[in-house]
Amino acid sequence: MSRIILFVIVFLAPSFVLAEGTAAPPESPGMQPLFNGKDLAGWDGDPRLWSVKDGVIRGETTAENPAKGNTFIIWNGGTTKDFELRLSFRSNATNNSGIQYRSKHITEGNPSNKWVVRGYQHEIRNENKLPNVSGFIYDEGGKRGRVCLVGEQVTWEKEGKKVVKSDLIDQAGFEKLFKLDDWNDVVIISKGSHIQHYLNNALIMDFTDNHPELARSEGILALQLHAGKPMWVEFKNIRLRELK
Repeated sequence: MSRIILFVIVFLAPSFVLAEGTAAPPESPGMQPLFNGKDLAGWDGDPRLWSVKDGVIRGETTAENPAKGNTFIIWNGGTTKDFELRLSFRSNATNNSGIQYRSKHITEGNPSNKWVVRGYQHEIRNENKLPNVSGFIYDEGGKRGRVCLVGEQVTWEKEGKKVVKSDLIDQAGFEKLFKLDDWNDVVIISKGSHIQHYLNNALIMDFTDNHPELARSEGILALQLHAGKPMWVEFKNIRLRELK
């Protein structure tokens, strides 16, 4: 009997166990859907590259139909300041994408296209080998590059980056957590200078931006298609709640 019980326990045990305090909080009531599943109402992007397919937002570039520089589809419903954002994504592995928030639409200075965005970006990649994975913060169009990597808790002061800890998740944990070639769930929670990224219910990055000039407190929400190699990316179940 004891052997049978042991087998059941091992068989039913989850492949990835979250440490205490690192699971995503339950979804808040009153989340606002940002995508109706039918068309791109409320969004603005290059119509050559963005469409709705099978109820999801799809961005795609091809050799015959490339992006002229990094380009974005921009949510026109408001700005992101202190917020809870939840969505699901999947993509192929030929290029990367991203989720922009607290960002700026660049319309001056001869940008490469009409939908250039700069600011905080939640990286999206269909890869599972650290550090080139989904979930780190990239300073799109800015000066700081990869601001906070997956696994890190970071503060960024005027003097620069300070890594408080780097063991929120390791290589083995990420490989178990991330779903290659499938849908992955994202939660982004932003309160004041503090930003957290969750992937498939697990905290993977914790960032506090105290830089007096480079920190961003408010800006637009957008989704990226990267220039270069042909790629596709899809998004669904996009919902937002402003935090008071």
